[in-house]
Amino acid sequence: EVIIKKDTTLALRDRSKGSRELPVSHKELLDYIQEHQARNINQPVVISADRSVRYEEVIKVMDMLQRQHVRKVGLLVQVSGQ
Repeated sequence: EVIIKKDTTLALRDRSKGSRELPVSHKELLDYIQEHQARNINQPVVISADRSVRYEEVIKVMDMLQRQHVRKVGLLVQVSGQ
């Protein structure tokens, strides 16, 4: 899971290894994605963003993933009140 924080910094959460967030740079994110996609090209990548993050920031991350040939990208949506 790629997390876009309120201040637009990035973090990673590998749910197979727990719920801990790891702050990453754009380069570190790309390196991590490339490494995992090399092992499993169909591994989906989920993006979650703070509700105050501008839509353009989410699009930037989606574009970055697309340029890395990530085949499956999803958006994590949290419904308020649940």
